[in-house]
Amino acid sequence: MSDPRISVIIPHLNQPAMLARCLGSLRDGTRQPDEIIVVDNGSDVLPDVPAHVTLLQQKTPGPGPARNLGVAHATGDVIAFTDADCLARFDWLEMAVRAIAKNDILGGDVRIACVNPRKLSVLEAYESIYAYRMERYIAEEGFTGTGNLVVKRAILESVGPFAGLEKAEDRDWGQRATGLGFEIKFVPQMRVYHPARPSFADLYLKWDRQLAHDYTLINDSVGKLRWVVKTLAMGISPLAEIPQIAASDRVPRVIDKVKAFAGLCRIRVYRAGRMMDLMLRGRPERLAAKWNR
Repeated sequence: MSDPRISVIIPHLNQPAMLARCLGSLRDGTRQPDEIIVVDNGSDVLPDVPAHVTLLQQKTPGPGPARNLGVAHATGDVIAFTDADCLARFDWLEMAVRAIAKNDILGGDVRIACVNPRKLSVLEAYESIYAYRMERYIAEEGFTGTGNLVVKRAILESVGPFAGLEKAEDRDWGQRATGLGFEIKFVPQMRVYHPARPSFADLYLKWDRQLAHDYTLINDSVGKLRWVVKTLAMGISPLAEIPQIAASDRVPRVIDKVKAFAGLCRIRVYRAGRMMDLMLRGRPERLAAKWNR
């Protein structure tokens, strides 16, 4: 597969300006996609896309169903997934073509696109280190994020479709793939950029959904005990992260490392509170349902 036909699939929901920038980054790449499919997932207004881009509509909420519809219409030998708010580095698909020749599934690097690299916000500093840690996800948890996922079509069909909102669809799909014996190869040169979340409230929603999904996986007393221990440890866990923050090359300035630590403390305390809430009250669906798409 020296020069495969590549289809790029992009779910979209109410982000027309970001989608335009995403499409622009693909247009400017050293390796052009053979096909681009944008799947709108219920936007207030359908986005305008260039004539060469296929626009589909998926009424079922969730990026998983949107991607599934895109796959059903795609004609490529290789399917590349990214998100509407991502910017592909100029050589994204070039690096993907090189790596996919010897691998079945690729997970690339995702970096934070900071508004002003010389003046990071707390969220930008925090997410630069702790968001989208794809190499770790692949090595330790057997999945990679769908904002930067490239897979041979035959493998995609073997693993099956992405889940809906009831699951963390990227983790679910990746773990099904690795469970079937397929290997996900981390390719750091295959890079996209993602903006930091605009507020801590947005990050809290992300963790609500993640924790709700994690809680539903508990099915015995051992799992419950692990949850209790993790909850108790969560609040003080930032102290153990100081060496990693200090050594990180993603935020080289000391002031930004301090900001990253402040953001980490805030998030870990929030997670501990939510985990305690789930432990005492149960009903994880009330948290997962808050995440609209």
